[in-house]
Amino acid sequence: MKNDNKELSLIKKIINMREFMIVFIILIIGIFMSFASPYFFTVGNLRALFLRVAIASILAIGMTILLTSGDFDLSVGSVLAFSGAIVAITIRAGVPIPFAIILALTGGTFIGLINGVIVAKIGINPFITTLATMMAVRGLVMIIMGGRNIAGLPDNFTAIGRTYFFTIQSPIWISLFLVVIFEFLLRKTKFFRQNYYIGGNPLAAMFSGIEVQKMRIFNFMLTGFLAGTAGIINTARFAAATTTAGEGIELQVVAAVILGGASLKGGEGTVIGAFFGALLMGLIINSLNLLGVDVYWQTFVQGSILLFAVIIDQYGKKKTISATG
Repeated sequence: MKNDNKELSLIKKIINMREFMIVFIILIIGIFMSFASPYFFTVGNLRALFLRVAIASILAIGMTILLTSGDFDLSVGSVLAFSGAIVAITIRAGVPIPFAIILALTGGTFIGLINGVIVAKIGINPFITTLATMMAVRGLVMIIMGGRNIAGLPDNFTAIGRTYFFTIQSPIWISLFLVVIFEFLLRKTKFFRQNYYIGGNPLAAMFSGIEVQKMRIFNFMLTGFLAGTAGIINTARFAAATTTAGEGIELQVVAAVILGGASLKGGEGTVIGAFFGALLMGLIINSLNLLGVDVYWQTFVQGSILLFAVIIDQYGKKKTISATG
């Protein structure tokens, strides 16, 4: 009898996990789309879907770490475009590919440093700070690219985003590798787990010996680095840097991470949950495209999902407070 109760308790815990619910919704949508569109389960469509999710997943890793510590970053889409522009411009200028990649990653990390210092040291709200850098960096992309796309990149660079391993394109493998690594780091390592304490109660975390300011700055730098990584992969995949790369992806990533179990108030979140959230968002957008839904309605749906995710987050917090109070 006791064993039966334990099994029932375990099943309830699994069902209550946000990740389980997201996977269940993904399966339902997948089954529906298999009947609704003959193109859904084609190799070309599934490849496009997972390539889109791969870029979003890399950004979602950094966003998850930020949200667990009580911060977030709206500039990731612009940083993606900026790093993509830097790597394309420097390669076209004759800079060796490894150095061009290092410069692009350094640029993304530096923007993260700026965000981190302004938020953690000066004390400006992360929404205002990263909204400002989102606009400033996007403008900088337009300036350095002269409003034009940069194409004609060499094959030994584009191989980063176009090589196949076991019929699966390299960006998908890279994103899965990063998801696994950072899921382990966030769950199991003392250094990254500090973010949960900072997000839960920053003052208590500081008194317990955690260097809160340095940790928050590091998180923004890591997010900038990951956005730069996504930008390089995106540029390699399309063999071109575009001025519009990453536009609007920041809100999709925020929605994905919150759907995956993170909270805008900090102290919660997992990388695997964010990955499933990104997969769900990508699946919804892909399904809307296949069903021929107007692009304006697609924007409405994405905004509604973000609002829904925030409401779930707020409701979950209230339920927790009432249960503990």
